[in-house]
Amino acid sequence: MHRSAPRLTRILACAAVPVMLVVAGCSSDSGDKKEADSSASASPDATKSEPAVEAAKFAELPDPCSAVEAKTVTSLVPSAKSKNGTRSKSSDASVRTGCSWNGLADKGVKGSQYRWLDVGFTRFASDQTLGSGAARAGEEFDKQVKKSEATDGAKNVATGSVSGIGDQATKIAYDQSKTDEDFRFTTIVARTGNVVVVVNYNGAGYAGSKTPDAETILTGATMAAKDAVAAVADANAKTDASPKASDKASDKATDTASDDSSKKPSKKPSSSAKAAS
Repeated sequence: MHRSAPRLTRILACAAVPVMLVVAGCSSDSGDKKEADSSASASPDATKSEPAVEAAKFAELPDPCSAVEAKTVTSLVPSAKSKNGTRSKSSDASVRTGCSWNGLADKGVKGSQYRWLDVGFTRFASDQTLGSGAARAGEEFDKQVKKSEATDGAKNVATGSVSGIGDQATKIAYDQSKTDEDFRFTTIVARTGNVVVVVNYNGAGYAGSKTPDAETILTGATMAAKDAVAAVADANAKTDASPKASDKASDKATDTASDDSSKKPSKKPSSSAKAAS
């Protein structure tokens, strides 16, 4: 009896060893399986990527002071101070640019006619984070329409779509009193691809001359807008630059292509042709 007890103890101890090894082995297999399952479930997300945004259609902007044809400028602003226009300030003309013309036609005892024309361009590049150039231009298009409709002091505001100008276009017509005279305004906001074009045309009669009628101002603005949109296509047809998928320059803060206050004369123009020049 005394000899068999130690022998029984040794047998039980040896029998216990395989059991512990089996348990340990099962635990190790379980951990490996969980880790493998985790890796398998994560792999689809790791390989998933967002689709590339549509490339921007236009990579260049036209020379703004040449964008409206010379004959159009002569017709709309017959007594322009500068036939070549006045270029607007911009920190990056490849992204935002503009030009304006104004003049007073002195008709002697029949009074005088004042005219103002300006055109502005804003280009949007495609960006993986911000979206396609066309979509971003569409957002800017909506902002410019709302901005024109909310012009301070505007009366009789009328908004409508315009066909035949770019991918989409809207006209905003209104009246406004400045320098003790009644002005007629028409703004046309157009989008062509990833570029937004804004044209402002207005006029007033001085010294007894009548205010131009709404149809005259609308017709003039439409002529200038068609020239400007065509100029965007021409500028890109003449370059070898291909559209870019992303362009950080489009996100730089730039100066406004045309200041709201510049649409109206700061003081009453003189009725003399000499003073107007």
